[in-house]
Amino acid sequence: MLRPGRLEPYNHDMGRLNYDASAAFDIDDRLLAHLRIVAMNKLRRGESFMLQLPGANGGHLSILISPSMPLVLHFYGSRQPQLDVELLNDMMRAANGPDGLTLAAARV
Repeated sequence: MLRPGRLEPYNHDMGRLNYDASAAFDIDDRLLAHLRIVAMNKLRRGESFMLQLPGANGGHLSILISPSMPLVLHFYGSRQPQLDVELLNDMMRAANGPDGLTLAAARV
């Protein structure tokens, strides 16, 4: 199920993406672990990227992930999620593309 502001494809543990001091998004721990790798690789090269998240009433939110903005990923699960290399590669390609990375429940 996908609800505005929340990415909940399964009943996995949920994590939280805190962006700046003004926004927080609940994201499935597994998807958040993949986003962590993508963000780490982009930001350590000094590259920004657009992140699209589901918004209220079927809309979406666009967030510019930038090295100059604080980004905190909080995992609530007790185990580290297993990474899917194919999903990770798809997410990196999207983050490098002109439209940025879109997170949706169907991706997991």
